[in-house]
Amino acid sequence: MKELVNLFFAFARIGAFTFGGGYAMLPMLQKEIVEKNHWATEDEIMDYYAIGQCTPGIIAVNTATFVGYKTKGIPGAIAATLGMIAPSIVIITVIAAFLQNFADLAIVKHAFNGIRACVCVLILNAVSKLAQKSVVDKICLAICIAVLVLSIFTPLSPALIVILAGLAGLIVKRTGLSGGEK
Repeated sequence: MKELVNLFFAFARIGAFTFGGGYAMLPMLQKEIVEKNHWATEDEIMDYYAIGQCTPGIIAVNTATFVGYKTKGIPGAIAATLGMIAPSIVIITVIAAFLQNFADLAIVKHAFNGIRACVCVLILNAVSKLAQKSVVDKICLAICIAVLVLSIFTPLSPALIVILAGLAGLIVKRTGLSGGEK
């Protein structure tokens, strides 16, 4: 039971303090889940995050569910998921109750501009850390560049791009083009 409570509160902290969506939560996930609680490795978090992007629903909730399930099965998945969504429900309810009264104030607009700028930096930091762990050879770099080009210059769904990148990784592994075991 203690582990379920820990899962709930760990993901409640992540859910309460990650503004900007799934990408913004990556640094907190790494710190809370990998470094502090050791519930998953960095590679597992990256895998859960990638799968979370391809599955229906919110990336943060999907990732929490995967970590919770890995840690304590179905009860862990429920505890982690509820922990991730509880702060959002409370925060959105409070904001919805009061925002209409204050949305047009210059100070509120400037605060949101500052929050958006901060989220951009947090996302860039998370992407940098993921790239260092994920782009381990020239083949991975080629897949990374191909995904970047596809995501910027085509209307392909991110889920389809992730599936194509996974298939490319499988083909590379099967044909032995990567030159190393992964």
